[in-house]
Amino acid sequence: MRVLQLGLFLALASGFAAISIYITGLSDPFVYPGYRPTDEDTQALLSLHNTFQKCVSANGLGLKATRGTDYCQTTIHFPSDTIPKWKDPKTGELEALSFDFNLCEAVASWEHVRNSTTILTKEFIDSLPNGWEEYAWRRINKGIQLNRCENKTLCMEKLSLVLPETPPYFPRQFGRCAVIGNSGDLLKTKFGKEIDGYEVVIRENGAPIQNYTDYVGRKSTFRLLNRGSAKALDKVVELDEQRKEALIVKTTIHDIMNKMIRDVPIRNPVYLMLGASFGSAAKGTGLKALEFALSMCDSVDMYGFTVDPGYKEWTRYFSESRQGHTPLHGRAYYQMMECLGLIKIHSPMRPDPNRVVKWVPSHHIIRAARIASEKLLRRVGAGSEDPLAACSIIRKQVKRNLNAVSKLRKAALDHLRYVKRTTMYPPEHSPGHGSLCTVPTD
Repeated sequence: MRVLQLGLFLALASGFAAISIYITGLSDPFVYPGYRPTDEDTQALLSLHNTFQKCVSANGLGLKATRGTDYCQTTIHFPSDTIPKWKDPKTGELEALSFDFNLCEAVASWEHVRNSTTILTKEFIDSLPNGWEEYAWRRINKGIQLNRCENKTLCMEKLSLVLPETPPYFPRQFGRCAVIGNSGDLLKTKFGKEIDGYEVVIRENGAPIQNYTDYVGRKSTFRLLNRGSAKALDKVVELDEQRKEALIVKTTIHDIMNKMIRDVPIRNPVYLMLGASFGSAAKGTGLKALEFALSMCDSVDMYGFTVDPGYKEWTRYFSESRQGHTPLHGRAYYQMMECLGLIKIHSPMRPDPNRVVKWVPSHHIIRAARIASEKLLRRVGAGSEDPLAACSIIRKQVKRNLNAVSKLRKAALDHLRYVKRTTMYPPEHSPGHGSLCTVPTD
C-alpha cells in the first residue's frame, strides 16, 4: 500500500513539475525550445544597451536613452523643455516627449534588410506561393478584372514595364551613399558640394535640384516616389537634367503611370520597391529611402531630415510650410538608427562632414546582439551561423546575367560568396517570418 501511495505521490509531483515547466515555457522566451539564449547572448544585449545609451547621450543633442524592463526595450527621452508641435489628427493630442523602441527588433530587421534585395522582380512573384493570385494584384490599381490576378496575362501586361526578371541591384553594390530628404533645414547649410561627392545620391518625390544646387547638390542616382509623384512621372523626370535617375515607386502602379512610360516616353528605369515591415516607427518616404539605401550600400549618410532640436514646423526646402507627421518620433527613430551604426546624420547642428559618431556599437557587438535578438524574437533560423538558415521559402533561380554579376565591386562579390549566390527577399508585411530565397540552379 505504501508503495502505491509513494508511486501516486511521485506521479502527481511529476505532473505538477511538467505543468510548471510548460507554463514557464509559455511565459518566458528564454526557455522556449530551440531558441534558448546563452549567457553570451544575454551579455551581448547588455553590451548593446550600454553602448547605445552612451551613443545617444553623446550624439543626440539632448536626447537620452534608458533601458526597459527586459533585454530588448529602450526608451528615448526628449528634454522636458521640448515643445511639441505636431498633433495626432485623430485624437488631437500633442506628440509625446518619450518613445519606446525594441532594439532586438531593430537590430534583427535592419541586418535582414542589409542582406536583401528591395526591388520587386518577376522572380519574386513567381517564387511566392500563389504569388500572382494573392500578391501581384495588390501592387496594381485594383479593379474587377485584376482582383487576385486570376487573369495572369492582364496582370503581366500591367506590371511588365516596371518588373525586371531578376534584381537589378545587389547588396553591397555601392560604397558611400547619401539619402537626401526634403526638409527646409537644408537651406540652413550649404551641403551641395559635399553631397555630390557620394557614389550614389538618393532623392525623394518631386524635390527639385535646379536653383538649389548649393544646398542639395546636382547629382541624383535614384529617386523614391510615393503615390502622388508616381502619377506625375512626366513632371518628375524633368527634375533630372541628365534623364538618368532610376525611379523607385514604393506604392501601387497606375494606368496613368503606365501610359506615361509608353507615350511620353519615359526612358528612365522605373521599378517597384519591395520593402520590409518595421511596424510603428518613423513613417513616410524618408524611412523607405533609407531602407533602399541600406540594402545596397556599405555606408549611408542622411541629409535634409528634421532631426535637430527646436523645430517650429515641418517644412520643405522648395515649398511653403505644411503639416508634417510625427517629427519628434521620427527624430528619435533616426537617432536610434545612427546609434546602431546604420546611418550618419548631417544637419545644421551637425555640419562637420568629418564628425565622428561616438560610442557606436562595434561590428562584433551588433553581430552578437543580432544573433541573440533573433533567438528572443523566435526568428526563422535563429542562432545559426548559416546565412541561409533564415530562408523560409526556397526556390531555384531563373537564368542570371553573369556578365552583370562579374562587374560588381569586391564587397558585393564577397557578399555573394557569403550567401552562396542566393538572392534574399524580405516578404512584405511578414516581419520575422524569414526570407524568400532563390538559390543557384547549379
